[in-house]
Amino acid sequence: MSAAAPLSLLMRVRRVFDRLAVYLPLLLMGLMAMTTYWLVRNTPAMGEAELEAVPRHVPDYFMRDFSVKVFGEDGKLKSEMLGVEGRHYPDTDTLEIDRPRIRILGAEGHVTTAVAARGLINADGSEAQLFDKAVVVREASTNAQGVVTPRSELHSDFLHLFANTEQVRSYLPVTLVRGAGDRFTSQEGMDYDNLDQLMQLKGRVRGTLLPPKDKK
Repeated sequence: MSAAAPLSLLMRVRRVFDRLAVYLPLLLMGLMAMTTYWLVRNTPAMGEAELEAVPRHVPDYFMRDFSVKVFGEDGKLKSEMLGVEGRHYPDTDTLEIDRPRIRILGAEGHVTTAVAARGLINADGSEAQLFDKAVVVREASTNAQGVVTPRSELHSDFLHLFANTEQVRSYLPVTLVRGAGDRFTSQEGMDYDNLDQLMQLKGRVRGTLLPPKDKK
């Protein structure tokens, strides 16, 4: 094997992670915008008697089959969140959502979606936790120069999203899938920092890279 072969492989791995990283900031910012708006609109006012009571971990209001949409200044839809049921807990000021479905529309038409069996979001939307069969997908796209970015997926039973610091963490196995078959798995989770452009896969890591198709 020539010296150029390992170098080519490393370059391909790096491109995979670079392209997978593109959708994460969109998802983080979209979650923050949606939940901040949502909680401000739906948190009920508390009377003096309620303020004096010791809070218990019991929901103070519910929402069922709800949908929250955020529009830009131009009137175009930026993001949407749907859920089967939402419960607000006043003691932790968190919102628990059953079967959340999230869709983020990027400035260039890029579409990012996220689904899970359950979600937990804090008061200002700066942190979101997705539990059980969490999947984040960035659909394939083509930029103005004609460069195609393949479809990318991130799978795990737990994803912790931090909007302010643009980080994603997990302590459970994670699978990254790109295009028709490029795949990476990590048995002990991951730490991703978008600001530093650094992704750390923990534990035993396996990767499969398919050879590029020859152009005819």
